[in-house]
Amino acid sequence: MRKWLSGGCLALLLVAQQAAAQTLLIVGDSISAGLGIEMGQGWAALLEKRLGEQGDSYKVINASISGDTSAGGLSRLPLLLNEHKPDVVIIELGGNDGLRGQPPAQLQQNLALMVDQSKQAGASVLLLGMRLPPNYGVRYTERFAAVYSNVADEKKVALVPFFLEGVGGIAQYMQPDGIHPNVAAQPRLLDNAWQALQPLLKQVQAPKH
Repeated sequence: MRKWLSGGCLALLLVAQQAAAQTLLIVGDSISAGLGIEMGQGWAALLEKRLGEQGDSYKVINASISGDTSAGGLSRLPLLLNEHKPDVVIIELGGNDGLRGQPPAQLQQNLALMVDQSKQAGASVLLLGMRLPPNYGVRYTERFAAVYSNVADEKKVALVPFFLEGVGGIAQYMQPDGIHPNVAAQPRLLDNAWQALQPLLKQVQAPKH
């Protein structure tokens, strides 16, 4: 009888731990996929480590793909939401849209739809904004940058206005291509995301009445 109770308690404990665990899904491009650096060195891996060190029961699913656009992310998202059932979705997309000169209005529509789908699936959303180099022209770069604040304001979601703040355009933090952050930049990227993610996680974890 005592042995059965011991096994039963262990089973209940495992069920409780599984129930308590929450999932954070990152849908991004090469910046979050860690192009050019070793696996485990990217900001997404550092995020999972930080959450673990703080005792937060989050499983981080990094579904980022190098070269992905907002259209690609939008097409992939329903399956990801259904498979992982995330509590939090981080969207880091748009850079490739801008580099290809695609219309900002289309980017805004795609991101807005991704936010809608995530919220409909019960997830809270963090949007990581991007900016373009000045050689793309003032008018285009301003319209592009405004997309992220427009979506965040309209959909009432958390926003990091420029994910590469303190990294983009700074040689010591960039790979030779001048586009992708290097290993030294990854803790800075994590801190940039963390400033908006931390309060969002507290909201998600707060008891619901």
